[in-house]
Formats: sequence, structure tokens, C-alpha cells
Amino acid sequence: MAPTGVPVRDALDSALVALRAAKVGTPRLDAEVLLAHALGVDRTQLFLEPDAPVTGAAVHTFREAVRRRSVLREPVAYITGTKGFRRLDLHVDGRVLIPRPETEHLVEAAIEQLPRGARVLDVGTGSGAVALALKDERPDLDVHASDVSEDALHVAYANAQRLGLDVTFHLSDLLARTPEVDAVVSNPPYVEDGARLEPEIARHEPPGALFAGMDGLDVVRRLIPAAAAAGARWIALEIGQGQAAAVCALAPGGWVTGTVPDLAGVERIVTLREL
Repeated sequence: MAPTGVPVRDALDSALVALRAAKVGTPRLDAEVLLAHALGVDRTQLFLEPDAPVTGAAVHTFREAVRRRSVLREPVAYITGTKGFRRLDLHVDGRVLIPRPETEHLVEAAIEQLPRGARVLDVGTGSGAVALALKDERPDLDVHASDVSEDALHVAYANAQRLGLDVTFHLSDLLARTPEVDAVVSNPPYVEDGARLEPEIARHEPPGALFAGMDGLDVVRRLIPAAAAAGARWIALEIGQGQAAAVCALAPGGWVTGTVPDLAGVERIVTLREL
């Protein structure tokens, strides 16, 4: 790795050797993000000053970050402690899933379809990404968030406090300890038990937020009737590839369903609405 005084471009090249050997998916992007974090600068600065020296504590920080990424296959977001989601920079660690771009479609569906002043609950909030993005972009909404993990709620609450967003949090298995709501949004666990995942996910992200039975729908089967019983008349769920038809079939009688594709064309969001 980079010794004291090595230029930015050489530090990046050195990191690329290790990251490519480890077969990480985006070696150059990862190297740039980790070096920018170690230096306390924006990635743009790396391109503007490729000859700037990497010195002092940044050398050790960058070396250790590349080791964690290449040897341990730890996700970049856990190493830097931050992840961008819509307009927010969220603090994340191993207690919560890392917010994905696909989940932004869940937020978009709620922003577009929820009436003004609706009380909405984000079930399984994790880092708080969905709930906080909703409150940020639709301040008229009365936003609540629940999680069965007390550790996850500590992360979500700290994000809300830091960002100054008024979201009410509940320690609850689904909607067991939450108020009546108008709408429910959720990125629930939907991975099939035994599925082979990338080491970044399998080794580091919380399994309770990933796996949900043989077909990945154990949580969804409980969540939809629980949401309807709590007064929700609109539900939006993130799902896995190939699950849309099965989830739509779980809609209560008299409800209509729809789907929203992600950028890859996968039916990623299912919406359920009472007529």
C-alpha cells in the first residue's frame, strides 16, 4: 500500500492491484471512495490534484480500508460509515442493511401516490432510509418507522436526530406495537433461505434483514394482513426478482395491485390499494 508521501494517483494504483486481485465488483470506484474518505475530501479532489501527497494518518487509514475491502470483503459503506440515499447522507454500520438504489423506487411510489397529511409507517426501517427520505421530501406526511431490532432503531434514530427529521420510531415486530396508519411502506426481508449471496452481503449484512423462508415471502405473508388490520389502505413493498405475481396474489379481496420496475426492468415494487 501507499507509503508516506506517495501521490494520489500512485496510491490509487496500488489499491487497484489489491482490489482487482480480490475480484471486487467496482475496484476503481471503491479505491477512489476509500481514498477520498481517508483524506477527508470529495472524490472530485482526487481528479483535480492527482499529484497531491498521501501523508500522515491518511496512509494508515487508507491501507486499513483497502485491507478490509479486499481481504474481508467488507462493504465500502460500512468502512466509511456513510451511504447516500436520495438527498440524504446516512450513517450505516453492520447493524443495518446498506440502502440500495432500488429502494429509491419505493420512496418515489409513496411520494407520488400518498395523499397530503397521510400517516405512513415504514416497517423494518433499518437505517431509517425510507422513512427519513419520505419526511425529507414530503414534510406534510406523518411518518412513523418500526423495526424488530433495537440495534437498528438506534442507527435510524441517530440519523433522524442528525438530519433534523421528525420521524416517530417504534420497537415492534411488524405492526404489533404501532398506531393505526393510512399507508405502509416496507423493504422487508425477501431473500430465499440458502440463497448464495456476494461475500459483502453474506459475511457482513444482518441476516435477519435478508432472509425470509424457502421462497423469501414469509415476512410479506404476515405483513400484508397486519397492515390492512392496522388501517392501511395503501401498501408498497420492495420485492425480489420473480416474486411480483406471488405477492400480488396476497392482496386482500377487493384490493388492486400494481408493480414498479427498477432501472434493470425487474418488477421491484408491488403496490396494493383498497378500492
